[in-house]
Amino acid sequence: MGVIVESAGVDRAARWAEPSAVGAVSYLPAAPCIADVLNLLARVPLAADGAGLIDQIRGLEELKCFAGARQAEAAVAFDLSQRREQADAGVPAADQGAGVSAQIALARRESPARGSRLLGLAKALTGMPHTFAAFRAGLLNEWRATLIVKETICLTPGDRAGVDEELAADTGALDGAGDKAIIAAVRAAAYRRDPASVAKRAARAVSERAVSLRPAPDTMTYLTALLPVAQGVAAYAALVRDADTARAAGDDRSRGQVMADTLVERLTGTPGGITGVQIQLVMTDRTFLRADAEPARLPGYCTIPAEPARAIALAGGPAAAHPLAGPAGMEELDLWVRRLYTVPGSGELVAMDSTARLFPPGLKRFLQVRDDTCRTPYCDAPIRHHDHITAWHTGGPTNVNNGQGLCEACNHTKETPGWTAQTIQGQRHTVATTTPTGHTYHSTAPPFPGAPICQIPAHGNQSGHSQERRLALARATP
Repeated sequence: MGVIVESAGVDRAARWAEPSAVGAVSYLPAAPCIADVLNLLARVPLAADGAGLIDQIRGLEELKCFAGARQAEAAVAFDLSQRREQADAGVPAADQGAGVSAQIALARRESPARGSRLLGLAKALTGMPHTFAAFRAGLLNEWRATLIVKETICLTPGDRAGVDEELAADTGALDGAGDKAIIAAVRAAAYRRDPASVAKRAARAVSERAVSLRPAPDTMTYLTALLPVAQGVAAYAALVRDADTARAAGDDRSRGQVMADTLVERLTGTPGGITGVQIQLVMTDRTFLRADAEPARLPGYCTIPAEPARAIALAGGPAAAHPLAGPAGMEELDLWVRRLYTVPGSGELVAMDSTARLFPPGLKRFLQVRDDTCRTPYCDAPIRHHDHITAWHTGGPTNVNNGQGLCEACNHTKETPGWTAQTIQGQRHTVATTTPTGHTYHSTAPPFPGAPICQIPAHGNQSGHSQERRLALARATP
């Protein structure tokens, strides 16, 4: 019989690595599964006093780290098994491993991009035994283990192992250190090992300059630019200089407001920044014409309240009446209203058919508005490809029901051997994607304004018994 133990004074690394070393508090089968562990954990009551609760919080944090380390081991083992299967199937060596990180991402309910990073972290940790032991024992959490790997990824495996030995994280050398202190220590050790590689990495980083957009609370956004240090400092200094000049001339806006408005005006060439740039706004006729409170949706952003949605749609009034206006008011917009009809009750958009192999422009716009972002569960990437769910070369039609918006990476993953997808009939457009291991994940188009929430299936559900097990555990939790 295998046992799970808990005893004061037992080394935490030994406690998790050797669960049968001390007297047992609960018995499990000789080969327990994850469900057994979850069931046991669900029966542990909360402590009765503050000290006990803090001990439990600490213990649960160590449990999370141990589980994360086991996840990493499982990810590496899964990668090796998939590569062996693909090699046996005759897949060229250069293509082996395709789709592995995507399956890990789905299992962990993460985006494909993050799944790839998590697999890379797991594989790197196999060559850093001290860091991995510290992670397994709870001396480092997953994020700080990631920082160590990230700062050494430019080194050869031998130099990376040397940095790992120098830091000796499993001895508690980094205990109490914050993120910045850990990064500084790892960078210094990496530079001592191979200054040329670290310098080459810094030079290569210039090629990774980019601009990104992500939602912020209260109908705001974060527009972020990753720039070389000289360009970034110069751009910021120019905005500060112009803001100080404007305020010295009597402008009553704050420095930050002037800098933000100036940035938008210079990028778009227009005060207010909207005229001449197409944005799409989806709202009900009740919100648009009858001042209803039903929120709207701005594709590429997210749901926004009714009032600012009407302000965008009816732009052209005085600045004081405009929540989104710049200091000089928003310029008159060339407003086009595109009507998108939905089925009463379910909110499903009316379909449009086409016999073309490629989706025509109108149908592409339809998919963009309906899907908003990549339809792969947990992936928030922008839509880049308009995909046939059932492939066109196998008879799949070019229509809305057989179409979905995907990012480039997810579309390529879907085409690798062993992946299948099909449309599931329901009140809303739903796609079931099955991975090479036989796990199926469902993706439902996001809700439109006015659609009843209770009729919208969950996005990214995994088929099988996992949902039933989670519900059972939730009911069993005291």
